[in-house]
Amino acid sequence: MLYSSASLHRHFSLMAPKPQLIRRLAESTMQGTGKKPRSITTASASPSSSMKDSFSRYAEYLNQFNDKRERVVKASRDITINSKKVIFQVHRISKNNKDEVLEKAEKDLSAVRDQHIARLVNELQGTDFWKLRRAYSPGVQEYVEAATLCKFCTSGTLLNLDEINSMLLPLSDASLEPLQINILDYILGLADLTGELMRLAIGRISDGELEYAERICRFVREIYRELTLVAPKMDDTSDMKTKMDTMLQSVMKIENACFSVHVRGSEYIPLIGTDDTSYASLGVSGFD
Repeated sequence: MLYSSASLHRHFSLMAPKPQLIRRLAESTMQGTGKKPRSITTASASPSSSMKDSFSRYAEYLNQFNDKRERVVKASRDITINSKKVIFQVHRISKNNKDEVLEKAEKDLSAVRDQHIARLVNELQGTDFWKLRRAYSPGVQEYVEAATLCKFCTSGTLLNLDEINSMLLPLSDASLEPLQINILDYILGLADLTGELMRLAIGRISDGELEYAERICRFVREIYRELTLVAPKMDDTSDMKTKMDTMLQSVMKIENACFSVHVRGSEYIPLIGTDDTSYASLGVSGFD
């Protein structure tokens, strides 16, 4: 039997499966096997999200670190300025106002510690404060210089590192690691102290206190001798070599001033700083 083309097309179209039927058969087969249709996902989606979160945390840490560094620099600058004021106050000392000047200097030094050092301690306690040492080191060195100068003028002794750090402990929270001045900043501040003692000695000589100047000379010479044993073992990148050269010059200036007075001015030293001009009859004037 022969079929026409139209009847053949209708015949095969009835036999061909419908698309809807194929979809239903596939779904029923998956349900029967317990499998769900797969969803297309990219393998890099999860690692990328994790990396973004990590960089966000790093950025937040760096922002907080930089903000803290700026606050520490500001506190260090304030410590430097106010410690210099304490040093200037000490240099106002004379035979007639020693107790008054030193009392004012001690009071100003306590204000530096309770106000400006306390800010620094508050920023750095409980953290790895060595990371920001370069930011606060100049202020700490200036504070060490002022504190040791006041101690020497008051008692004639050296304020050691343990005593300085013990003064800082009340400023810290007992539950956190306290900020402590390290040995390097202490030594660098001690090296600067000799320059201030040289100026103080020259001032005492001009005021007729030769014995006081000689005591300063022995003290500075002892500091220099001890630091010459320490300086070679220090890091070459530190400022210690330059400070040692300056310290030697300070020692020599004090020694030369005391020597000149002993050799050429012993006749009129008791009269320096007074209104008595009788020393002019000795045929000498000043230290020339």
